[in-house]
Amino acid sequence: MSSVKKKTEPFYVKSSSNQKTSAEIINEARMSVRILNTKRPLTPREDERKLFGSTSSRTSDSRPPSSFSLHARSFDLPDSRPVSAKRLSPLENKPQLPLAIENEIDTPLPLPKPPVDPVKIKKISNARARLFKAASQGALPTIMKPEELIKTLNSEPSLAKCHTSNVSEENMFNKVWLHDACLPVPNQVESANFAIEDASLKSEEKTISKIRGRTTSQFSEDRNITGSEILTGSANGCKTNDGESESETQYWNSVIMPILQDLESLQNGNDVEYLCDCCARLHCALEQGNLLGRKCKRRTTVLRILFKLIDIGSDQLNLHLSKLIFALSVTGNNLLNVCKLVFKISRSENNDILFQQNTITDSLLSLFNTEDPFSISEALLYCLGALKFISGNTVLLKDLLNKDTTEILVQFIKKINHVNQQNKTFFSISGHQLVQITTTLRNLADLPQSRPRFLGSGAFPALCTVLDQHVNDKDICTNISRLFSKLSCYNECCAAISECSDCYRLFLALLKKHQKKQDLVVRIVFTLGNLTSKNNDAREQFFKQEASIDTLLELFCTYYKMDLNSQVPGATGEKPFCGQKHPSEIEDVLIKLIRVLANLSIHPTVGRTLAVNSTCVELLIHILEYKSIDECEELVINAAATINNLSYYGECDSQIRKNHLHIAELLLHLLMKNNMEGILEAARVFGNLSQYKEIRDFIVEKKVYKFMIALLDSKNQDVCFSACGVLINLTVDNDKRTILNEEGGVKKLIDCLKDFGPTDWQLASLVCKTLWNYSERITGAEVSFGEEEAQSLLQLLTTYLEEEFALQYITDEDLRHVHKACWEKDFMPVAQQLVKRIQTLYTFLEPLPGPS
Repeated sequence: MSSVKKKTEPFYVKSSSNQKTSAEIINEARMSVRILNTKRPLTPREDERKLFGSTSSRTSDSRPPSSFSLHARSFDLPDSRPVSAKRLSPLENKPQLPLAIENEIDTPLPLPKPPVDPVKIKKISNARARLFKAASQGALPTIMKPEELIKTLNSEPSLAKCHTSNVSEENMFNKVWLHDACLPVPNQVESANFAIEDASLKSEEKTISKIRGRTTSQFSEDRNITGSEILTGSANGCKTNDGESESETQYWNSVIMPILQDLESLQNGNDVEYLCDCCARLHCALEQGNLLGRKCKRRTTVLRILFKLIDIGSDQLNLHLSKLIFALSVTGNNLLNVCKLVFKISRSENNDILFQQNTITDSLLSLFNTEDPFSISEALLYCLGALKFISGNTVLLKDLLNKDTTEILVQFIKKINHVNQQNKTFFSISGHQLVQITTTLRNLADLPQSRPRFLGSGAFPALCTVLDQHVNDKDICTNISRLFSKLSCYNECCAAISECSDCYRLFLALLKKHQKKQDLVVRIVFTLGNLTSKNNDAREQFFKQEASIDTLLELFCTYYKMDLNSQVPGATGEKPFCGQKHPSEIEDVLIKLIRVLANLSIHPTVGRTLAVNSTCVELLIHILEYKSIDECEELVINAAATINNLSYYGECDSQIRKNHLHIAELLLHLLMKNNMEGILEAARVFGNLSQYKEIRDFIVEKKVYKFMIALLDSKNQDVCFSACGVLINLTVDNDKRTILNEEGGVKKLIDCLKDFGPTDWQLASLVCKTLWNYSERITGAEVSFGEEEAQSLLQLLTTYLEEEFALQYITDEDLRHVHKACWEKDFMPVAQQLVKRIQTLYTFLEPLPGPS
């Protein structure tokens, strides 16, 4: 008897504790509490390429410059001698005056000379300044007695012997080749002119020549010294590089030297294309001769010529020069300046084509293989800046991805994290570097092919560590939030982020720390919305974080007040609403934030916690009260959807239940709007709230049921499904069942079954349950279905109960399995009962030959 009684009871009635509520039955057919989706915040495009954008939190005096001038004189001429692998201890700095004559210690000191004529002082001041500078560096050559100098010149087979000092690149001397001797003079980084200007040195040169009985010009003519000999250093046997083999000398003279002569001859820059071609040929020749890096013994000569060409000022040429300079393994100031040079070129989008035609990115990426990258931190900063700029170009971005830039940068991040954990020596400069790195990674994330690289390189745990270490750096946090907001849109990346144990704690810390930084907050809450939309584990992990719900609600309250104030004309300087369609920045935060609450509410524990939280429900109600759907559609719909999710939890202390009549009034306004999304959301909420008799009475009193019947004509499955949910609950009450006779409700339900039945057995089941409730406890056929309606319904049900017909529209095997389960579990039981009831009411109809 009990089973028979249960079958004759209407659907959606709480007859016992085991009986499912209306919301629970709807949820079985189609999830009532559901996730919300929204658009990802757009990444703004900087108008100008700079190390730090216009919105950077860094002050101008706390960040490296993006604009600077570079010339040949900015570079230091390095030593041509290969650097020894062994680092020598520095000598004690005890400068001593050189002795003019050996072993003459007792020679009396010269008497003081009278003051020199000021005119003469002016003439020699520049030369003396250079000599004094050299002396202070301990590089002034020893003064020889005239007799020893004559003896040396007469005895040596070479008229000039090169003398180099094994010092660093920054302090090395230029060599000016003279006709009589190779005299070292101090390097002048302020000027590219290597000629001797000191009249006293010229006079000294003539004296040396006259000792041999000839003038300088006569001597050079006798020896026939040419520019080639200056480049080769071979004049009269003068060797510039120790240990150079005969084959190396021959390769230099026959292959390298002609190219260098071409470069020197075109220093006026009249033919940039030819100079670029020469640079390419020089690079190839050096590579074939195994002379790249620091292997070339005449590296100084090459670099001196390359540095001079920078002053031509051609970006195309400078990019070729930079590639060559990188290939020669410059260090120190030269490495910094060449990185600045590439950075400067990359600042112009017009130069992107030059980078596409050049492989300079290989040189930039190779710098991260340096054994101690922190020793070249400033150079790497400008290198990273250049990579950031060119990653804004789609063609170059793909090229960077193919060159493993993602993996290289992630590994560098890990090195930075490790060093920062040990000490804070490089914390400031590494922060500047991380701004560039995270921007580049953000650009790389636009490419679908980058996602496996982010996953395989362990990028997400490394980035979470960066957030932990730099929580106060708004620029870094904003960039990483942009990166996470992009990648969390994809399931595999979303799972990887969620697996980072501290990610939720870090996100909450950022929301507390930077509560009013809209561009950061909106991306963090968007990412949280993505994470909490995937599975219950993520919702539970977030909920278990300390003060997680309180932090969200505090943020909700802050931005609600900001948005409310913006509605008052003149309150914030903004114009009042005038029909805008795109959400404001404040509204965008509210949209994403409410979405997080809606997604969290799917978890039963979290949902019940939110449903009884008065602050949460009041804020959602306030949104529906003051915000029009015409003003901000997505915000209003999200608020209604969250109320719908929370209405699923109908406990006695639920704030939704306590405010259900006020909510119904607000939903009625939503139904009156010409917005199908809003109408659909209102119908869904009414579907849950209509389990309360007060709401069912409200629906009848306010003629809301007519809206629901009209929605059955929408030809939209979701809309019909929501409308059926309301009508089912209305037909629970005996005095409300006849409303289906109005507006042709029964016929429209049968039409829904005909239109959507074979492809949506959940909706078909819901229609049958509504008709079952409608026909409950009716003794006369005349007040139930009309004969035509009954015949049409019986024919449909008979056909649908045949398994072969029921699954004929589904070709996909997996979907076929799901549809079969819905057909057997949801549709068949109620359809069979409904068929029997129709046959009982209409005995003249033929019995159904379907399954028992």
